[in-house]
Amino acid sequence: MSEAVEQVVRTEVIAHEQAEALANLLSTEVPEGTLPPLWHWTHLLERRPHADLGPDGHPTFGIPAPPGPGRKRMFAGGRVSTYGELVFGRPATRTTRVSDTREKQGRTGPLTFVTVRHDYTQDGRTLIVDENDIVYRSADSRVSSASGPGDEAPAPAREPSLTLAVDEALLFRFSALTYNAHRIHYDHHWARQEGYEDLVVHGPLQALMMGELVRRSGAGLVGRTFSYRLVSPMVGPQTFTVAATEAGVAAGVEVHDARGTVTAVGALEPLEPVAAPAPPIGRVSRTAGMWSQEALCLESGLP
Repeated sequence: MSEAVEQVVRTEVIAHEQAEALANLLSTEVPEGTLPPLWHWTHLLERRPHADLGPDGHPTFGIPAPPGPGRKRMFAGGRVSTYGELVFGRPATRTTRVSDTREKQGRTGPLTFVTVRHDYTQDGRTLIVDENDIVYRSADSRVSSASGPGDEAPAPAREPSLTLAVDEALLFRFSALTYNAHRIHYDHHWARQEGYEDLVVHGPLQALMMGELVRRSGAGLVGRTFSYRLVSPMVGPQTFTVAATEAGVAAGVEVHDARGTVTAVGALEPLEPVAAPAPPIGRVSRTAGMWSQEALCLESGLP
């Protein structure tokens, strides 16, 4: 891949094997016919040469490209608009580009906010528009977190809810399924070097489980935009809980770690009937509000 690239296009057949692997990881039924919403995170992935990776396990160039050497990358949240489900056994295409970049000054140094947009199409239809919000912080910045093993507190007794027991093996397997080599998820030494007390539970795994609660409860994600935000890092092996908000699962969901701390929140809103064309670079949309909220919690250190 060239170091200066405006977009990356990848086409492949939506294979059933990846869905089977994810279903077994989550201890749920293997889907048939179509890929459940959010499960596209294990498909159409970039598989970069190992030589492209930096010390932290992320590529040093491409989409997105680190704004400078040594900058620490955090996954802050995103939005997934699902117009339809991808069909197994048929080719699909993912088009990836940077849709927004912003520079800010935080208490720990410079911060770069990057939004990466992925458009998923199949048989001439846009089925998924997926935006990822990524933050780059300075090399000497630190994070604070109370998540992880310790004095456990019960999650709110709200239904519906789901739990997932996370250990080192599950974190490693999810990294493999999503082709995510960031070392904070499987290398204790590197996690401590980035300022975490233990291995970090993937933000997309927490978002996926929020989506699973919506899907399994019958509310569904097709025809909706699922917006999610990581508000505190979850670290260390533990059993976490996904629960509906007080207003019910159709209004929102949230993740609670073993200590009862809310680490991620999600919300649903209806979609327009037809997917809009990709906006030009430099868009101003829902992300502007998301970033203003993210700026308030950056010191907590998002995964």
